[in-house]
Amino acid sequence: MTESLSTLFRKASQLDQTDRAALAGLLLESLDPASDASVEAIWAAEVERRVREVDQGLVRTVPWEALRDRLDARGQARDRN
Repeated sequence: MTESLSTLFRKASQLDQTDRAALAGLLLESLDPASDASVEAIWAAEVERRVREVDQGLVRTVPWEALRDRLDARGQARDRN
């Protein structure tokens, strides 16, 4: 890591959590090629649909740890085949 990058990281680390998350999002967006507005609209609608389903109790959420364990088990099963 260059000295200027290290300095920038140190300064960014002093931001509150909300600002750090916003900065991380902006940096990730800067790595993406220009996105298609229609694709963004489709993803926004999908996110809204999924949130609505959770809010209405139509779907059951799964804790990250349980999902990770299931994914690890699938990966291990695939490796054995």
